[in-house]
Amino acid sequence: MNLDWPTVLPLIFMGVMGLALLAYVVLDGYDLGVGLLLSFADDEEKDLMVSSIGPFWDANETWLVLGIGVLLIAFPRAHGLVLSALYLPVAVMLLGLILRGVSFDFRVKARAARKAMWNRLFAFGSLAAAAAQGWMLGSYLTVFDDTLLAHLFALLIAVTLPTSYAMLGAGWLIMKTEGALRDKAVRWARIVLWPMGAALVAISLATPLVSPNVFEKWFALPQFIGLLPIPVACAAAFFAIFLATGRPQVVQAGYGWVVFVSTVLVFVLSFLGLAYSIYPYIVIDRLTVWQAASAHESLVVIFVGVAITLPAIVLYTVYMYRVFWGKAGALSYMPEE
Repeated sequence: MNLDWPTVLPLIFMGVMGLALLAYVVLDGYDLGVGLLLSFADDEEKDLMVSSIGPFWDANETWLVLGIGVLLIAFPRAHGLVLSALYLPVAVMLLGLILRGVSFDFRVKARAARKAMWNRLFAFGSLAAAAAQGWMLGSYLTVFDDTLLAHLFALLIAVTLPTSYAMLGAGWLIMKTEGALRDKAVRWARIVLWPMGAALVAISLATPLVSPNVFEKWFALPQFIGLLPIPVACAAAFFAIFLATGRPQVVQAGYGWVVFVSTVLVFVLSFLGLAYSIYPYIVIDRLTVWQAASAHESLVVIFVGVAITLPAIVLYTVYMYRVFWGKAGALSYMPEE
């Protein structure tokens, strides 16, 4: 492969899109997870849970906009193929995100009699968005196959992916809260740990079975030996979560962050494994990065915009988390007297 600019530029955009989607899954994943867990807390705890994500959740979705935007303008052929096959789950995801946004504000401003309704709608919107993303991932991994087996696999991921987000949400609450709510978050993490593991194992097994090329990349020697650190590190992170959630003294000693960090590590390693599996395709065995890319002249213009936008988003995200880091406090829209 010639490493000239027309060859490298589509790879750069592929990397930017991958980074944006990974950042979205991790950052918006934990606040979707908090929304999923909302129904299992009492009223006072619900306010604290929403407060813990309040400064972050809207900005986290910026990464989704960036990722989909890059897919649209840099890889229009892939965008058309992917979104035409996933039109319905994309619509469900957007409706879920919209419902979350409306409920987030109205649950605070509504009268007490209506607050429970908005809490339920916030949790339902989180579930709808998470399940839709699971279906989209399952459909993508089966290359949008229209068979019963492919639909059952997509359904399996739609059911189990929300548990992965719930794990992120529980880990976030363990870091951001104290007392009874933190103890509940530890129990929630313990409960969703195994369904999350089932989802990751199913995704890992399905990807090489769908494509002979992916199977060859993972199981041929010497690649198999070189790739062993990925599943081994995932297993180690999974075990760290198991230990931390099974020993309350670990969390009480201030090491509750292990749950969140280990979950993020599992997500990152899984993403790297998936990226290795599908390269150089953007749609498995259908479209390569270069086949799906826009004309080189268009990519050059787009590159200038991304070179300005991406650092701005990164800096803003880092600054926001630095300013609002620390334990969550009571949520209020009213000034203190």
